[in-house]
Amino acid sequence: MTAQLFPRTPRLDGDPEAKRREIRAYFHATFDRYEQLFEVLVGDAAYFSKPIPLRHPLIFYFGHTATFFVNKLVLAGLLRERIHPRFESMFAIGVDEMSWDDLGETHYDWPGVEEVRAYRRQVRAAVDALIATLPLTLPVAWEHPWWPILMGIEHERIHLETSSVLIRQHALNHVRPHAAWAPCRDTGPAPGNELVAVPAGGVRLGKACDELHYGWDNEYGLHEADVPAFEAARYLVSNAEYLAFVEDGGYANDACWAEEGRSWRDFSQARHPPFWVADGTGWKLRLMLEVVDMNWDWPVEVNFHEAQAFCAWKSAASGLKVRLPCEDEWQRLADFSGVEEVAEDRAAAANLHLDHFASTCPVNRYAHGPLYDVVGNVWQWTTTPIYPYAGFKVHPLYDDFTTPTFDERHNLFKGGSWISCGNETRLSARYAFRRHFFQHAGFRYVVGEAPPVPPPSHYENAKLLSEYAEFHYGDSYFGVVNFSKALAELAIRAMGTRVARHALDLGCASGRASFELARAFEDVVGIDFSARFIGQGVEMAERGVLRYTLVEEGELVSYRERRLRDLGLEAVRGKVSFFQGDACNLKPHFSGYDLILAANLIDRLYDPAKFLDSIHERLNPGGLLLIASPYTWLAEHTPREAWIGGIKRHGENFTTLDGLKQHLGSHFRLVLGPVEVSFVIRETRRKFQHTLSEATIWERLP
Repeated sequence: MTAQLFPRTPRLDGDPEAKRREIRAYFHATFDRYEQLFEVLVGDAAYFSKPIPLRHPLIFYFGHTATFFVNKLVLAGLLRERIHPRFESMFAIGVDEMSWDDLGETHYDWPGVEEVRAYRRQVRAAVDALIATLPLTLPVAWEHPWWPILMGIEHERIHLETSSVLIRQHALNHVRPHAAWAPCRDTGPAPGNELVAVPAGGVRLGKACDELHYGWDNEYGLHEADVPAFEAARYLVSNAEYLAFVEDGGYANDACWAEEGRSWRDFSQARHPPFWVADGTGWKLRLMLEVVDMNWDWPVEVNFHEAQAFCAWKSAASGLKVRLPCEDEWQRLADFSGVEEVAEDRAAAANLHLDHFASTCPVNRYAHGPLYDVVGNVWQWTTTPIYPYAGFKVHPLYDDFTTPTFDERHNLFKGGSWISCGNETRLSARYAFRRHFFQHAGFRYVVGEAPPVPPPSHYENAKLLSEYAEFHYGDSYFGVVNFSKALAELAIRAMGTRVARHALDLGCASGRASFELARAFEDVVGIDFSARFIGQGVEMAERGVLRYTLVEEGELVSYRERRLRDLGLEAVRGKVSFFQGDACNLKPHFSGYDLILAANLIDRLYDPAKFLDSIHERLNPGGLLLIASPYTWLAEHTPREAWIGGIKRHGENFTTLDGLKQHLGSHFRLVLGPVEVSFVIRETRRKFQHTLSEATIWERLP
C-alpha cells in the first residue's frame, strides 16, 4: 500500500503476527488522523463553543472516542480498570443529535483541552499495549476478544466524519486552513442532468456472520428483493440544478414539503441549503475551513427534507414521478454500475476514503459505468427508514448502536462521502440519521413507481406488550410448551372430522393462537379489546416479523426478532385477520364459526355471564367452544358481584367450572376436560410466572 493512502479496514484472517502489526498500524493511523482534524481549531475557545445548539461542543467529541475504547475494553474484560472514571462517564453519552426543536441548554463542567489531550495519550498507550500483548488467533469474528479493539477503531473513524461536519458548521473565526485538510479547487460549468434506464434485477443484502471485515450489527442478516426497472439521474444533484428549485420559491412552496419537513423548515426558517452563503450579490459556499465562490458543479448538500422537497418540485414541473431512491434501488445502482470495494493498494475510483480531497468535487469527475458518484463525494439520502434485516442481532458490547434508530425517524443514506473511511466505505455499510440532520450528504433522484415500504422497525418496549410478544412468539422456558400452540393443537384434535372452515380466537392478545389455528381452518379471525395487542398480530400478519425488547435486569434490555417463517407459520399469514372488539358486545357479523377459542379471557371480562349466555349465537350447531383460564378473579377486572365462580354459594364452594356448567348447560355439552395446560410468562431474565390454565371444550347442541 502506498504511504499516502489512509489504511483500509483490515481483513480479519491471515497470518496472526502480520495481522497484529496491520491492526496496530490501523489503530495509530486512525488515532493520529482524528487528532489532526482538531488541529484546525483556533484556540481553546473553539473547543467549548457549540457549532450548533443540538450537539455538544467539540471538546466532547475530542474526548468521546478515547472513552469509547476504555468503556468497551473494560466491558469486555480486556482492561482491568478505568483510566479516568470521570471522563469515561462525562464523554460516554450524548453523541446523537437531538430533535430539531429540542434546544438543550444543559451545562457541563468540561475539562481543559490539555487535560483531554493527556488523557488521549494514556488511552493510546493502553490500547497499543493491549494490541501488542493480547493473544491473537484468526479469523476475528463477533465474539472474538479482538472485536472490541476493532470496534473502537471503526467508531473513531465514524467520528472523524461527524466531527468534520460540526467543524464545517463552526464559526469561521474558530477554524483555520490546514495542509492535511486541503479542499478540491477544481470547478466548471455544471453538467446537465439526464435519466439513465436501470433494468429490473434482484438484490441480496446482508452480511454473513463469517464475513472477514468488521461490520456493525445492522449490516448482518439477510434481505432479498426483486427491484422493478426504474430510471436514475446520471449525476448527483448539483448546486446549479438545485438553484432552480431555490429561485422558483421552492422553500416557500408548501406543496413541495411533507408535514415533517414543513415543520422543520418553518422552525429553522430555512430558505436555502445550509452551506450556501448569501453575500448580497450571489452565492458562496462554506467548505470545512473556508468560504469560497460557489462551485456550481459540485453536489448540493442538504438534509432529507430538502432533498424530498426538491423531488416534489421536480415532479410537479416535469410531470414525472421523481423521488429519492430506496435502499434496494441504491444497491441496484451499485450492481448496475459495477462499483467495487475500495482497493487496498491504490486510490479509490471515487472521491472517497480521504484519497483525494478534504471536500466534495465536481459531480462529473468520477464515472461509475453510465453513472457518476454512485459512491463517494457525498452520502446519498434514501427513502428507507433504517430497519433490521432478517436475523438481526445486537452485539452485547454495543447494544444501542442501531436499535435507538429503529424508530421510523432515521433514514438510511448510502455510498459514503469524501471523508468516509474504513467500514463506512464498504458497500454493505448502513448508516442512518434523523431526517433534519446535516451530514456530508446530498442526493440522486430516480423516476419510477414508489417502492414497497420496509417492515416497521419499532422495538416495542412497553413491559406488558413485550412480555406478551415473548409469551406468544418467543422461547419456551423450563420445558413448558408454547401455550397458544398447545391450545390450538388441543382444539384441532377435538374437531376430529367436524367441518373446520371458520374459527374465532376471542381475546387473541398478540395473536399466536390465531396463526396456529389457521393450520387447520380456512380462515381465522382474532379479536381483542386491546388495540396495542392487536397491533402485534397485525404486524405479524402483514410483515411476518415482530420486534420487541425484553427486560434483562433493571434498565438493561435485550432485543428480539421473531418471524412466522421460523415458527412454520408463514404459509398461513393470508388466512388470519385481526379486529379490535369487546367479547361481551361483539358486532353481529362475527358469527357462523366452527370453533371459538377463548383463552385466558373470562376472568378478565367485566360481564362474563353475558358473554357465556350469548356465545352460542356465534357458533354453528355442532361447533366447539374451548375455554381456558387460570380463574384468577380480580375486582379490578370483574366486579365481585359478576364473578361466575371462585365464590361461596349457600355456604358451599362454587367453582368457576360450576359456573361454566350453569351458564353453558342450556346450549352446550361438555365434550373434553377439564385438563390443565401450563404456561410460563417471562418478566425478567430471572423472574418468571408459572401458571396452570384449566381448559374445557364444549359442543354446541343442535
